[in-house]
Amino acid sequence: MEFFRIKRDIPFMKHALVFNVISLVTFILAVAFLATKGLHFSIEFTGGTVVEVNYPQAADLPKIRDVVAKLGYADAQVQNFGTSHDVMIRLPLRQGENSSQLSEKVMASLSAADSTVEKKRVEFVGPQVGKELATDGALALLVVSIGIVLYLWLRFEWKFGIAAIIANLHDVVIILGFFAFFQWEFSLSVLAAVLAVLGYSVNESVVVFDRIRENFRKMRKASVTEIINNAITRTMSRTIITHGCTQLMVCSMLLFGGGTLFYFALALTIGICFGIYSSVLVASPIVMWLGVSREDLVKATVKKDRDEAPV
Repeated sequence: MEFFRIKRDIPFMKHALVFNVISLVTFILAVAFLATKGLHFSIEFTGGTVVEVNYPQAADLPKIRDVVAKLGYADAQVQNFGTSHDVMIRLPLRQGENSSQLSEKVMASLSAADSTVEKKRVEFVGPQVGKELATDGALALLVVSIGIVLYLWLRFEWKFGIAAIIANLHDVVIILGFFAFFQWEFSLSVLAAVLAVLGYSVNESVVVFDRIRENFRKMRKASVTEIINNAITRTMSRTIITHGCTQLMVCSMLLFGGGTLFYFALALTIGICFGIYSSVLVASPIVMWLGVSREDLVKATVKKDRDEAPV
């Protein structure tokens, strides 16, 4: 399916060095922010208190968030749990306070705003759990990265696998860099968005790589630069349709999903925008720098001697 067709190939590879320099600069900045500022982890990683309350009517989440924010917990997570009447409040643990004192303070404020509120349970999430979650998340990212390289190595050639993983990890680091610079809360949902972006970017890279492989078979007299330019140009319509539709859905979550989905959608938005850039303008130049050739993708055919007697 094509929304439009570009008749002349756009010379992307003419500016390949510029694209790679931009990527390197943004990558270094993201790493610098991660090293100096670090990520603002949620209580799922650092530990904290979970308070679950119940209302006889549908809970007013914005009102509850305002009440909790006035207590000095602007970064607290407030979301429905199970039904619209049940609310889960996640609060970071502060020095000098325990879960009992914190829950009593929260319940006193909630009762002052609405006397019908009822406390169901209070639970402490220890930092040890957070450490295990962080370790498991890093392990998941490592396993996914290795799997991507192996998949592209088997499907195409090792140069494509290296290029794809560099470009896609570039997206991951950029997302983390944004969260470190602005100190946005990094939760499990954001981690899920980061892994989703990694898979999403791989899909786009595979589409471009498929067209490059096809061009090596069809455009036998063309240079590697011309083949890559043609592959990117011919997939632009598909890229705009796919990413445009996905971004519309993500924007709807960003604008109307509330606080629960905000950072999840924000991470996806950043990842999709940079995913287009890296899959097209980072991965392809790296493949070219690594010296991909027709012999890497098209097996040479050995012609059989016509005079050879059949076996």
